[in-house]
Amino acid sequence: MAKKSNSGIEKPKEKAEKPKEKISQPEYEKKVKELGKSGLTSEKIGQKLKDEGIHPKEYSGKISEILGETHTNPDLKNVEKKLERIENHYKKNPQDKRAKREKDRVFSQARRIKKYLGMDLK
Repeated sequence: MAKKSNSGIEKPKEKAEKPKEKISQPEYEKKVKELGKSGLTSEKIGQKLKDEGIHPKEYSGKISEILGETHTNPDLKNVEKKLERIENHYKKNPQDKRAKREKDRVFSQARRIKKYLGMDLK
């Protein structure tokens, strides 16, 4: 049971680090690819690996490089989700001028990110 502070909010339990044997580089890459297929971003994959006691700094190659083409930039992913939500709203509410302006603004933002990343503009 976690301790309670004066405010009544429970403090998180302290993690007991288990000494874990170091896995090989191919096993590490396999694990990263598995987590990438589950839809996690490279930042989330790194956090999940650290929670399991596997530190990415001990292995060669960045997580995003290991994922390669399957890796999508988290900034672009978030902007595209936002654009999709706004477009759906605007289709239902064509009189919403503010939504129309927001749709154009977010589309432009997505285009700039794609240009910065060197992706094909579609």
